[in-house]
Amino acid sequence: MEPNSTAGGAEEEHHGNYSPNPSAEAPPGKHAVSEALEEVQEELIEHQPLEQEDLNFEKWKPKPKPKRTLHEKAGDVKTYLWNAETREFMGRTGHSWFLIILFYTALYAFLAAMFGACMWCLMLSISPYHPTHNDRVMPPGMTMSPQLDGHYEIAFNASDRKSWKKYAKLMEEQLRPYNDAVQEQRNIQCPQDAYFMQDEQGESAERKACQFKRSWLGECSGLQDPHFGFSQGKPCILLRMNRILGYLPGQGTPVNVTCGVKKGAPESLGELQFFPKSIFNLMYYPYYGKLRHVNYTAPVVAVRFNGLQYDTHIVVKCKLNGKGIINDSPTDRFLGSVSFSFDVGA
Repeated sequence: MEPNSTAGGAEEEHHGNYSPNPSAEAPPGKHAVSEALEEVQEELIEHQPLEQEDLNFEKWKPKPKPKRTLHEKAGDVKTYLWNAETREFMGRTGHSWFLIILFYTALYAFLAAMFGACMWCLMLSISPYHPTHNDRVMPPGMTMSPQLDGHYEIAFNASDRKSWKKYAKLMEEQLRPYNDAVQEQRNIQCPQDAYFMQDEQGESAERKACQFKRSWLGECSGLQDPHFGFSQGKPCILLRMNRILGYLPGQGTPVNVTCGVKKGAPESLGELQFFPKSIFNLMYYPYYGKLRHVNYTAPVVAVRFNGLQYDTHIVVKCKLNGKGIINDSPTDRFLGSVSFSFDVGA
């Protein structure tokens, strides 16, 4: 009986070690296969065709907001302007408005004070009589008159008063400050052919100006002929050298003026007369500026064209000639010269 009891005891021991969870004793590869199967099933579910209900995109659109009435909008504006519950004006309380106004007042007051201090320091560092930086052209340019609206074209018929009256009027206005009585009252007679230097005077002292009388222009003065030759087909023009502060033109020699045909036949220009001479006298230089040279009268050279060919377009070029003068600049047609055209009819 002992062997049986021994076998029975062994069988009971074997049943006592039995585990009810079969997965605990399953091989590890089997668990991995089950996970892979689950992933494949999930992918198949994702790739399944969409149901008809899923294709109804209308249900995904945002629902329109209900339209607000004008009364509701007006109520919102009224609440924004003044909210009686929170006692706010335009979204801010009185204390908030006070702080923000105080901040911006202090900010802009500081900026204005800083700007004023900068301008004050700047004004202390510059002179009103002599610029620190001179951007004027050196050597000078030349201009002519009469010109209408900046156009350097003179076109008229000698027999048509309306066509040339505007030119004669401009000449008269240009020469009015050169009247002999005005020049004798304001300016002084200066020795000719020499610079009128006044550097020894104080910086703010007023400089004297030399006389340039209108009567010196002869037939182009408008005194004998108030039409300045336009009624005869022999017009006059005025040439001026640009004023440059402190500039001494010609380096001790007067600057000469010449005129010639730029486009057209040379014989179409005819005879030229220059008044008072074809030079800019040295006694009108240097120029000391508007604040100091109060009565300064810029010298002019008048040119009378006595033999212009009628019904011909003529382009004339007048230029300055002298030491240090540039009159052939390819980029600036007013540097040392000026060009204009004539179209004169009988």
